[in-house]
Amino acid sequence: MRICVFGAGAIGGLMAAKLAAKGDAEVTLIARGPHLAAMRQNGLVLRSEGTETVVHPRCVASAEEAGPQDYVIVTLKAHSLPSAAQQMQPLLGPETAIVSAVNGIPWWYFHKHPGGLYEGHRLASVDPDGSVWRLLPPERAIGCIVYPAAEVVEPGVIEHTYGDRFTLGEPDGSRSARVTAISEALIAAGFKAPVRPRIRDEIWVKLWGNLAFNPISALTTATLDVLIADPGQRAVARAMMVEAQGVAEALGIRFAIDVDKRIAGAAEVGAHRTSMLQDLERGRPMEIDALLGVVVELAALVGRPAPTCETVLALVRGRARAAGCYG
Repeated sequence: MRICVFGAGAIGGLMAAKLAAKGDAEVTLIARGPHLAAMRQNGLVLRSEGTETVVHPRCVASAEEAGPQDYVIVTLKAHSLPSAAQQMQPLLGPETAIVSAVNGIPWWYFHKHPGGLYEGHRLASVDPDGSVWRLLPPERAIGCIVYPAAEVVEPGVIEHTYGDRFTLGEPDGSRSARVTAISEALIAAGFKAPVRPRIRDEIWVKLWGNLAFNPISALTTATLDVLIADPGQRAVARAMMVEAQGVAEALGIRFAIDVDKRIAGAAEVGAHRTSMLQDLERGRPMEIDALLGVVVELAALVGRPAPTCETVLALVRGRARAAGCYG
């Protein structure tokens, strides 16, 4: 099995390191700059649970060098995907599957949508010109929800802080041979990798917190514990989540927990700086559209009100533009 990780940062590096350590797959990482140089010279170092593992997967600078793969695991930030789609073409053989381990609502969301609701609809928030849908055809996609947390602490070195689950699912809900095979490979590497028939439900449960906590934290600079403990910020987050739940349920999503349990679960994470806040502080592009812009877009599509989401979206876009982190 040939597996390529495209976007070999923290999560991609974690997956690649454990898959390579198992040794059953031919693992290739596409990286660049000091990170690529360090992995080529010293191997890929994974620090996890008090141990350090060094593996030596194939590390290359381009898709052309990597060649066609059986699976391409995409671990980019969502806003990077439109520009990366063309670069990925040499990886795609006739049967190559794309494991979409990207935060937020994915470009393939309305491919094989249950009940045919909005079948084939393309989301401008995540695929502005339709190029991702065209270049990475949705029939190649396998959904993947990322739960672990990891960080590139120095070039070539990944520190895994918590979590070991990557939930998988076909857009049509089937348990295909290809999703079963990648699930088994990830399980053999030491991850939990269940295959779910309703992958979109799980996409929304993860997004549910991200769509509110990420932009609010970017506006207030609060860590997650402070945000949730503050009555005002918590109330805004809860209002956004309730609006988003209405949008999701109009699309057939079933929530297994209620909004207050979801907030309570986030509170247990503690003094966490959200990814959007980290990106703002470091002057990097922020995942605004895949986490919140798309929710507002979907609200308009299904005719559901989302005034709090719209307000926070306008504010966080303005904050990001002022910092040079958006648009």
